[in-house]
Parts: sequence; C-alpha cells; structure tokens
Amino acid sequence: MIIHLNKKMIGIFLIVTCITAVSCNSKTNNTQNSQVIETTVDSATSSPTHQANEVSFTDENGKNITLSSLKGKVVFINFWATWCPPCIHEMPSINSLKQSFKGTNEIIFLMVDVDGMMDKSKAFMAENKYDLQVYAPHGEIPSEFLGNAIPTTVIINKKGELVDRLEGGRDYADPVIKKSLDKLIQSN
Repeated sequence: MIIHLNKKMIGIFLIVTCITAVSCNSKTNNTQNSQVIETTVDSATSSPTHQANEVSFTDENGKNITLSSLKGKVVFINFWATWCPPCIHEMPSINSLKQSFKGTNEIIFLMVDVDGMMDKSKAFMAENKYDLQVYAPHGEIPSEFLGNAIPTTVIINKKGELVDRLEGGRDYADPVIKKSLDKLIQSN
C-alpha cells in the first residue's frame, strides 16, 4: 500500500513538474525571441554572419530577384510552406509587421515558399487577405539561411549581410522586433 501510494505521488509530482516546466518555457521563449532579435540587431553592424549577395528567388510573375539587387534595403525573408501549422500561425503577425512599415521603401518582405508551390501560396495569401508577396527559391538556399526547420526567418542588413536567423514560429507583433528592424533601417 505504501509503495503504491508512493508511485502515485511520484507520478503526480512528475506531471505537475512537466506542466510547470512547459508553461514557464513558453513564457520565457517569447521573451527570449525578442531578446535574440534585439541583441543580434544591436550587434549587426559590427559582426554580420554571411554575405548574401548571390541568393536568388523567383517572384509570382516569374521574375528573378537577387539579394545583391536589394542592397541599401533591410530584407526580411520568411521561409515557409502552406502545409506548416507554425508557419500559418505566425503569418498574421508578419502581415501586421509589414503593414507597420507601409510608406517606407527601406525594408522588403520576401515570403519564400520552400516547396515552390506559387499558385497554392498566392491563393493562401489572397484568401487570408495578407499583403505579402510570395517567392520561390531559385537554386540552392544556403544552409546559413535555412537549416532543417520551417518557419525560418532571416534578416539581411542594408549592406547585404545576414544578421539574424530565427528558426521556429514567432510573434512578430512584439514591439521589440519592430524597434530592432527600425534600428537596422536607420543604420548605414
């Protein structure tokens, strides 16, 4: 009886511990996401991680665009797919973030469908009334940009240098993210 009760208590203790750890982690994760972006952007001008010149994408009209052609602008690239729940979950906040920069041509948003399913992606954007232009990869995507997970977002500074890579879903409505992108826009 005592052993049986102890096993029950241990089981309950483990369940409570797991629930507590998960809930603490999710609260910490949002804070960490903002801190990662802010810290990376703060140091972006002094220590870029990768020159992004020759990476290219195809837009929905079949036109190729290279990152080198976007020098002088901050580039926000989100790698996603229509079948990816975390990708879909973060899309409204990315759309809101883009809208917050309406009226400036200092930042470009590229929504890159890793599957290259342009028709499906365009339909998804139209159906949800998102003002986000869809692109497909044109050639290989460097591993510095896209590892093994989607969604992944990379931020390129005005010099064409990769300054941040964020794997996994995010809440881009966080004011720290906009502030960090504003800093990149204002830097030379």
